[in-house]
Amino acid sequence: MKILVVGGGGREHTVIRKLRENPSVTEIFALPGNGGIAADAVCVPIGAKDIPAIRDFAVENAVDYAVVTPDDPLVLGCVDALEEAGIPCFGPRADAAIIEGSKVFSKALMSRYGIPTARFESFDALGDALAYLETAPLPTVIKADGLALGKGVIIAQTREEAVEAVTEMMRDGKFGRSGERVVIEEYLEGPEVSVLAFTDGKSLVPMVSSMDHKRALDGDQGLNTGGMGTIAPNPYYTADMEARCMEEIFLPTVRAMNAEGRPFKGCLYFGLMLTKDGPKVIEYNCRFGDPETQVVLPLLESDLLTVMRAVTEERLAEVEVRFSGRHACCVILASEGYPEHYEKGFALDIPEAVRAQVYVAGASLRDGQLVTSGGRVVGCTAVADTLADAVRDAYAVADQVHFANRFCRRDIGARALAVKEG
Repeated sequence: MKILVVGGGGREHTVIRKLRENPSVTEIFALPGNGGIAADAVCVPIGAKDIPAIRDFAVENAVDYAVVTPDDPLVLGCVDALEEAGIPCFGPRADAAIIEGSKVFSKALMSRYGIPTARFESFDALGDALAYLETAPLPTVIKADGLALGKGVIIAQTREEAVEAVTEMMRDGKFGRSGERVVIEEYLEGPEVSVLAFTDGKSLVPMVSSMDHKRALDGDQGLNTGGMGTIAPNPYYTADMEARCMEEIFLPTVRAMNAEGRPFKGCLYFGLMLTKDGPKVIEYNCRFGDPETQVVLPLLESDLLTVMRAVTEERLAEVEVRFSGRHACCVILASEGYPEHYEKGFALDIPEAVRAQVYVAGASLRDGQLVTSGGRVVGCTAVADTLADAVRDAYAVADQVHFANRFCRRDIGARALAVKEG
């Protein structure tokens, strides 16, 4: 089979490595891929948002199956275009990807169907939003409606911070059209859990839970990033909590999307907060998380392509989706200055001994040499029988990967280990 994977980050590298395990796969194209992915797939310089070019390439190269992983092409209708060209896909169509593409839509969906989430108000006029903030409880959470590379969420501790965030989004265009509408919502407290799930619109199978580390610096300090590391499974997410989330959140979400005439097929990501009042949805994503994928898929014992095709063909209930009972940790090595301004173009050295455990996110090839080209450069993943061993081994891998301005958090997994030890 010829497989096409849309995207070019660490998540896509992880997916490609897992797809290669299926013996029927003869060739994988990555559009656009990156310098590290080039060792595992044929990289084609077509941008992930260039939907017509992706469709034409897939047709001209007789692609048998496509996997669309990033949010932008999903929201823009990449799956729609490929399916209409006769190419089966893993990923939701645009009318379902709106669950991530518009926070106003997703919050309204939860409100209509009684899915637990933070109390909220939505605004499309700056004056109305500012008037609401005069009496809104603090801290408060400001969210740009549309996609913003994971940076469109501000937790405002003061009224001044809230006003500044809303003004920058709605008047100053900080996130472009994504910030033309905003959601202002209640600040929730409790452990956060990420749960990715396979769903074919009828059945839903959760993957192993994970814990992301969003802040740039140790101790959850610094700016929000796309994620500086992950561990799986998440110790806060007990069997009882999983059963409750399935009944109160996961299945009701699938049913709600069906009721709206927007059946969701693909990977549905649930960002959860385990509050004193029970689990609540912080956000939905319409795709695999990054870097959650880098710890969840290494624990998948079933064949990924088989599961994906079952999702596409609406027969997920017929296949076994099995995960190991082991633990995984991923440590992100980033460019100093990320998530703001950083230099790139530094030589990236990944020793052969650890190459299989390193997923490349932001690197390109220059005269045959890998060089840094992004904020998050690589994810270093280890799987072990205990979380402590997985964390230790992930850092051992990370310490062997070198580039000039590298930095990483040194406390990935520390909070989870404290819970387990407690």
